[in-house]
Amino acid sequence: MKKNKLAVLAGIATIFTFSLTGNQTSQEVMAKPSNKITVAYTLNVNKKNIKNKKVKLSKHATVMSGLKKAWRVKSTNGFITAIDGKSQDTHKQIYWTYTINGKFANKGAAEQKVNNHDKVKFTLAKMN
Repeated sequence: MKKNKLAVLAGIATIFTFSLTGNQTSQEVMAKPSNKITVAYTLNVNKKNIKNKKVKLSKHATVMSGLKKAWRVKSTNGFITAIDGKSQDTHKQIYWTYTINGKFANKGAAEQKVNNHDKVKFTLAKMN
């Protein structure tokens, strides 16, 4: 009789332990993935990095949406003409350009999507 009680108690303890462990796994699996990404932005003027900001954005954000979230931006016909009060000078052929992770982008800032941990650098410089 003692052996039966001991076996039943051991069985109940085992079931209880596994059910607790199972709940923890279920809760971890059910956690929703984040819909936010973080992108680092840098402004470079006269060959100097003057400002840096990390911006939290939605997963489907563009370079432009992050830029506008970080600073005041002016644009004309899809081209960025000023960022945070620093303006291009068309007469001197000084324009804003940008790179993502060190590579020049082949799309406009409003069309270029960003990914988590991207590094976007805007440079105000003379074009040759």
